[in-house]
Amino acid sequence: MTNFMPQSAMVLAAGLGTRMRPLTDDCPKPLIKVAGKAMIDYALDRFADAGVERAVVNVHYLADQVERHIEGRTTPEIIISDERETLLETGGGLKKARGLFRDGPIFCTNTDAIMIDSDGPDACSALASVWDSVQMDALLLLVPIERTSGYDGKGDFNRSVDGQIQLRKKDTAPFVFTGLQIISQELIDEGPEGAFSTRVLWERAASRGRLFGTIYDGDWLHVGDPDGLEKAERRLG
Repeated sequence: MTNFMPQSAMVLAAGLGTRMRPLTDDCPKPLIKVAGKAMIDYALDRFADAGVERAVVNVHYLADQVERHIEGRTTPEIIISDERETLLETGGGLKKARGLFRDGPIFCTNTDAIMIDSDGPDACSALASVWDSVQMDALLLLVPIERTSGYDGKGDFNRSVDGQIQLRKKDTAPFVFTGLQIISQELIDEGPEGAFSTRVLWERAASRGRLFGTIYDGDWLHVGDPDGLEKAERRLG
């Protein structure tokens, strides 16, 4: 086990939430409540519990609501990355926020997933304990499909015995990306200007054998649409 823990995190909260309509017609997706708690607070509380000092939150759709919701938080420190003018997708959002992070690799997470830790390490510690800057540009937290809720896809990644991962090439893959990762800021710098997906960064890392994944031993609740929300409510309620 290592004592390393990223001191900065990116919370991706700028999306339009179209799959969650009509709930997102007048409420940004990160503020939709699951078991009485806004989804963004599950992410921010997890980082606070892990000792992360600063969280950068990007905003675009119904940005004022998101800002009002988090303005009273002090742990972690919150910094807004304003994308009101142009939605930059996941990778572009990271690159725009690049100057707001503290030194070193950072956590990055989506807000539409809730993780339920098992008796093993919590999700952040599961990543931090295996992070190796010498070998890795990005380390993704993966979960087996059978431990997901609200997910109807065919898997995202294959994983080799040494932990290197590749995006799904065949019809199915055994592991799903939880939305939580550690990523080096140098890899973020390699992204193009404007809007782009973090997949661009993963493909660059994978091409040089520096994209890794570790397996989460808890459960993963995907809250991407009303059906996923209902299932998460049942599980948590």
